Amino acid sequence: MTTVYPRELQIQFDKRVPMRDGITLSADIYMPVGTAQQIGQRPVILSRTPYMKAEVSLETAKYFVRNGYIFVAMDVRGRGDSDGEFVPYFNEGRDGYDSVEWCASQPWSDGNVGTIGASYGGRIQWLTAIERPPHLKAMVVLVPPSDPFVETPTGTPSPMHLCWLHLVSGRALQSMERVEWEQVYQHLPLLTMDESVGRSIPAWRTEMQHTQLDDYWEPLCYQQKFDRVDVPALHISGWYDDEQVGTPLNYIGMTRQGATAEARANQRLLMGPWGHNVNAESRIGDVDFGPQSIIDLRAEQLRWYDHYLKGQPATWVSPVRIFVMGNNEWRDEQEWPLAHTQWTPYYLHSQGRANSRFGDGALSSSRPETEPVDTYLYDPTNAVPFITEATSSQIGGPDDYASLQRRDDMLVYASEPLQEDVEVTGPIKVDLYASSSAPDTDFMAMLIDVWPNGFRQRLCDGMVRARFRNGMDKPELIKPGEIYHYSIDCWNVSQVFKAGHRICVQITSSAFPKYDRNQNTGASLGMTSELAVAEQRIYHDDEHPSAVVLPIIPSAQS
Repeated sequence: MTTVYPRELQIQFDKRVPMRDGITLSADIYMPVGTAQQIGQRPVILSRTPYMKAEVSLETAKYFVRNGYIFVAMDVRGRGDSDGEFVPYFNEGRDGYDSVEWCASQPWSDGNVGTIGASYGGRIQWLTAIERPPHLKAMVVLVPPSDPFVETPTGTPSPMHLCWLHLVSGRALQSMERVEWEQVYQHLPLLTMDESVGRSIPAWRTEMQHTQLDDYWEPLCYQQKFDRVDVPALHISGWYDDEQVGTPLNYIGMTRQGATAEARANQRLLMGPWGHNVNAESRIGDVDFGPQSIIDLRAEQLRWYDHYLKGQPATWVSPVRIFVMGNNEWRDEQEWPLAHTQWTPYYLHSQGRANSRFGDGALSSSRPETEPVDTYLYDPTNAVPFITEATSSQIGGPDDYASLQRRDDMLVYASEPLQEDVEVTGPIKVDLYASSSAPDTDFMAMLIDVWPNGFRQRLCDGMVRARFRNGMDKPELIKPGEIYHYSIDCWNVSQVFKAGHRICVQITSSAFPKYDRNQNTGASLGMTSELAVAEQRIYHDDEHPSAVVLPIIPSAQS
């Protein structure tokens, strides 16, 4: 059936697209009004989604059709009008290949196919690209999840992942707002948490059976396979995207390991001051980044497609464009991380009383000598909250952690007020030396900008689960009381700490419900309900120089 909108657009609904195993997927095709001869052959932009193709923005489809493209919106396998069973991600590589090649073979296609999609629709573009469909010529990838356990290095899915699995249960979108998620997240054991939602969610139970990186997860891993990908990609995310870490990693991976020199040279990174819903508004929580933070993102995407699908000249200035928070301005760069980065350790210091923001924790570039340890108790029945809404639509933002830093189960280390602006742009890592009374536990680190008025703005954070300190495929419990070195990936940021502000790091052992609570028992993950209190010790001395490594960017004056 074809619906015609006067003078602009016609839509062919529910076109059946055959997959190699006989299953057919459903696609809606947006094209200009006219006869087949008038339409001719055009490049195609393909969007595949689990969130209902009917929900794809009509304005987006109109925009690309108006600019000379055919736009195809498709329900992935098992969702919406498509046949088959929806098993998140596992069929998307092969189905993506078949969908790209189907688009290329249609009479209205000139054989040049680009893909576009965000979140789930971003990750599945990578799963498609590693299958190497010959007619895939360009990708626009927004906010894609990473490989298993990159974002959540716990061995278990985040409790908030269950919210997403509920959303995509069945064939239509489910209501997230009808579930009391705060109560659900408290449920133990994790294995049966879906019972608290009020429905059986097989994918949750299956994931809980694979609590380390093993062969089960291999089909979903793409970040070690960039040598199979020869497609130009526009990588888009925001500093407060709750899946942000993957976008810079993917840009680095493609520029260093892409299948060809041409592919390595044809990547672009665009990072704004946005959450998971990129470019939506200038304000996130209490922080407004200014009207300049919102850009004409469709025009950026169009320029990408026009160059790689139509052969028009490239019109962008540089391969990297970032929004520098604090100064709240856009800047063009030539690489990521930035070549002129000064990797600077800021060491943890105290006289053994760094508990809460009222303690004596300090942060400076001076290496510690002899200092007492800091100690706190981690009680999983009273976990430190991670400030976020209850659903998984957006996990965290530039939130104020001042009230939470009153807790004694949180160590707070802050610099003296800065005498001049300091720019920190790049990946953030914390080197932590710690011991625990438990055979397994967690350590969380968060980078914070302390404003003169007391506002304590979260910038980025990360965590390590002790049993996975040597890798997600190498679980090994720790010996209680023994000191271990932990490397904590706190993702990426671009922030100018203004003069008078302070650089702050907080250390704790929970960030709930962003991550599940470590139960401190060393038992099989997700299978038990027993909880134990752990005594945690953080070391900062000459032999154990705990520090946050900051990517400091020299000012133009220096």
